[in-house]
Amino acid sequence: MHARLAAIARVLPALLVTALLAPALVEAQPAAEGTSIPRTADGRPNLQGVWDFSSLTPLQRPAELAEREFLTDEDISALEARAATRVDRAPPPGNPGSYNRFWFDDGTRVAGTRRTSLIVDPADGRLPGYTPEGRARMAARAEARDRNAGPEDRDVDERCILGFNSGPPMLPGAYNNFVQVFQTPGHVAILNEMVNDSRLVPLDGRPTLSAGVRQWRGDSRGRWEGDTLVVETANFRDLGTAHPAPNMELLEALGPELHLVERFSLLDADTLLYRFTIDDRTAFTEPWSVETTMARSADPLFEYACHEGNYGLYNILAGARAESRAAGP
Repeated sequence: MHARLAAIARVLPALLVTALLAPALVEAQPAAEGTSIPRTADGRPNLQGVWDFSSLTPLQRPAELAEREFLTDEDISALEARAATRVDRAPPPGNPGSYNRFWFDDGTRVAGTRRTSLIVDPADGRLPGYTPEGRARMAARAEARDRNAGPEDRDVDERCILGFNSGPPMLPGAYNNFVQVFQTPGHVAILNEMVNDSRLVPLDGRPTLSAGVRQWRGDSRGRWEGDTLVVETANFRDLGTAHPAPNMELLEALGPELHLVERFSLLDADTLLYRFTIDDRTAFTEPWSVETTMARSADPLFEYACHEGNYGLYNILAGARAESRAAGP
């Protein structure tokens, strides 16, 4: 796949932007009503612009931090220093390897919430249990990848149908962690750089689509609750939504009954609080929620040419055919 060729050029500006942000809050809260945040002509918070949601904070709380909800200053310094020294490692024998560090743009800072995980509910920062149906769905998708009978057996992000970090919901991934928001009084457009995924979210109270109409990114409807933009999405296809590495296998339990609620709130002019709740009782035993921050960026979004000149999918399938022939009838 094509990652950002401008990755190196953006490292210094990204560091400068994050350094200028106000100190991270112990527990992030939306700006209070009347707080001086940018607003549109109709008085709504102005969410427009490019936002960087890369983060070193893991989706689930690490076992060694099981009893801790928040990171200390020392924790943060150690994590960010370790990230700054990441280097390429030789692949194991027989493995051709993957992208080197040049192609990655997966963040240099932890989330501004200072939490030990992106998951905030359940309180232990871990995914809730899987249902039997969810486990069966995960097993079926793993079996399809091993089978490699055709393109449909590969993951939707690998086929460039959906971006692996753009979801919805959005979760930090290996690169292209940028989203641009556009607003009018009646709509909000959410454009992700990854695979140039885009959603047009009506705010006019129109009814949702029939349950029989399933879409890759679901069917989204939005509304304002005070200064918070709330977006509810349902009507997903069975293979949506895409899932960010390294969390792909963790989230493959999700199915077409997924109900997603996202919340966008400005903490200040340059910090966007992004929260979402996933409710899919066919996949997980209870709903779970994530909270993270996004930093305003002066960088533009670049065209993402996912399969132009990319032989990865062809080679995966060709290799599977060669293994089948070698195994005999």
